[in-house]
Amino acid sequence: MRKLRRIALNGAGVVVALVTLFPIFWMVSTAFKPATEIYSLTPRPLPAHPTWANFASVLNGSVIGMPYWAFLRNSLVVTLSSVAVSSLVALLAAVGVARFAFRFRTTYLIMLLIVQMLPQQALVIALYLDFRRLGLLDSLTGLVLLYIAFSLPVTIWMLRNFVAAVPRGLEEAAQIDGAGPMSVFFKILLPLVAPGLVTTSVFAFIFAWNEFVFASTFLGTDQAKYTLPVYVTYFFGKGSADWGAIMAASVLFTLPVMVFFLITARRLRAGLIAGAVKG
Repeated sequence: MRKLRRIALNGAGVVVALVTLFPIFWMVSTAFKPATEIYSLTPRPLPAHPTWANFASVLNGSVIGMPYWAFLRNSLVVTLSSVAVSSLVALLAAVGVARFAFRFRTTYLIMLLIVQMLPQQALVIALYLDFRRLGLLDSLTGLVLLYIAFSLPVTIWMLRNFVAAVPRGLEEAAQIDGAGPMSVFFKILLPLVAPGLVTTSVFAFIFAWNEFVFASTFLGTDQAKYTLPVYVTYFFGKGSADWGAIMAASVLFTLPVMVFFLITARRLRAGLIAGAVKG
């Protein structure tokens, strides 16, 4: 019975993996198919005549008149800036909430959860009017500030749990040995909270990299400021869609996320193991 149960669980895991990976497989396969195979009535799982034409049309920017690399640069600038600033601010706020007792601390934490209940799309009009009044429309800086504001509540809440899990005795022992507040923060607290910082940075990265509604609304008609999610929509025409180019753009759009996950997953795993040994 135990062997049958293990076989059943492994089979279920394989089925779930296949269902999850099939859209990604079909996206990559379609990106290499010519138009005749994409619109053929007989679907093929693999391209019979692979072609790079779809990737070429995406990279040269013939549809919008600007190269793909310009939009990649905008997305990287917005995403990395949002991740860096939100992670720093969230870490400092989490330390303050977890380590210091102050008035309305519980109310502050509850408000962080309430903010997450509000649908972000419902704030588009109000934020658009505020950003227009502040002169932050058609600006990557305004988009960065917006993404930081949206990612801070959940990152603060998540990091607060990681900071609270670090025993106060470690910090007190370091202070007894003569370490100052900055030394305690950088040499004791920060290394132990690093796995949580990586986790929250992954969340902030995914949100800023994939966000479309605010990017398309707040960047207006300035095509030079567009990010990759907005660029992909230009392959949808009136009553038609260039599915080969859309899938090729989606593949290129996914690659930086995969690289980021590979880097952070390795560091997260190493940090968790090191923390378990020290514990």
